[in-house]
Amino acid sequence: MTLKKMHPLRSLALLALLTGATPVFTAETAPAVTATASSLPPLPPPMNVPKPGPVTDGPYQPQPILPGGVVVTLFPPNSPYLKPDRIKEAEVYAMNASAPGRFANITNIHNPSIEFHATTTRSLNTGMVVILAAGGGHNTLNVGGESADFVHFLSGYGINTVILRNRLRTSGYNPQVDAVADAQQAIKIVRAYAKEWQIDPNKIGIMGFSAGAELATPAAIKWAEFDQKNDVPGNPFAKISSRPDFVGVIYPGPTPFTVRTGGRGAAAGAAPAAAPELPPIPNNTPPSFIVCAGWGDKGHAVWADDWFRAMLNANVPNVEMHIYARGRHPGDPVNPGDTPSSGGLTDRGGIAFGTWPARFIDWARDLEFTGKAGVETRAARDIVANIERQASAAANRGARGQGRGPGGAGAPAGVATPAAPAQGTSAPKAPGTP
Repeated sequence: MTLKKMHPLRSLALLALLTGATPVFTAETAPAVTATASSLPPLPPPMNVPKPGPVTDGPYQPQPILPGGVVVTLFPPNSPYLKPDRIKEAEVYAMNASAPGRFANITNIHNPSIEFHATTTRSLNTGMVVILAAGGGHNTLNVGGESADFVHFLSGYGINTVILRNRLRTSGYNPQVDAVADAQQAIKIVRAYAKEWQIDPNKIGIMGFSAGAELATPAAIKWAEFDQKNDVPGNPFAKISSRPDFVGVIYPGPTPFTVRTGGRGAAAGAAPAAAPELPPIPNNTPPSFIVCAGWGDKGHAVWADDWFRAMLNANVPNVEMHIYARGRHPGDPVNPGDTPSSGGLTDRGGIAFGTWPARFIDWARDLEFTGKAGVETRAARDIVANIERQASAAANRGARGQGRGPGGAGAPAGVATPAAPAQGTSAPKAPGTP
């Protein structure tokens, strides 16, 4: 009997016994599959696929996109922030084509909302909350890869999550006004329900992806304006701060410090337009964690750097930025063999850019957001200390007769005059304490 007349698997096994070699199984040596497709029973369709809520005579009620989500609409039906002629319209879901039952994006959002998910590791609950603002170019809201995926990931670290469903430009809204207001109101509501959700009101942050970062960055510096505007009788959230305690800026769109001059519409030979006035940076601006690919996503990397430089020049503590050598923006076309373009938690073909969520966890640990709930964080202490240093420096300059208006000579450009820290920058306070 010769080996070549034996079954391939038996031949390999006998060779291994005779030579001591490890058998290698390949497609040629693997046993044939005897069942045919026609003999297999049909597979059942995907179950529990999320569906939009029904259209009724009342305002549309958003549905959770993950099991167990607590959905809260951001504004009452009669709010001036909403369009009464469209509030009854149902949202439109787009599901992932390659993974049935998994979300891709949502459009037609007219009754914006948040969806709260408590960490499943309650014994390790840090009290930290990340409000997830998905991207999509203000055309769609990519809540699959840039929101839903992070719920379970962050839960493993004792971090609670909130999925933001904000209004979009394709539905007739101004992202810089309406969507930013959605983000600011979301922070208010999450802080208001801190006790009910067992979260720390001084560990509430927002993480924006691409277009979602265009909501997160204004929220970090313009919260006082929003709070003042909404401090009106009858508003149950009026005295609750919309200031985030930290900000995640992930492959961002333009920030409030992106200067746009000239442009395609500028006349030939015309003098360049005057640089716009940049917004002031409050002295209790929260810390930022910034991530982007570099060369492969140059435009967004420049916008990331706009935010980083503004924060650095204003002496905002604990701002961290990672610009990776390789990587592309989610959805960007790539040539065969190039680095894949994908967002959120995806590994991006094994390149270092795919590991950025681990860097975020490191940063959060450094600033003590992942410590015990109810304990003042390093981030809060550093902000208070920085405010005190600025106040002391201003006083010394004034004593020497060198004061030159708010902030004094040498104060970072755009930094607001030192003032008492708002909620989230000192020892924990009850939700709603200004």
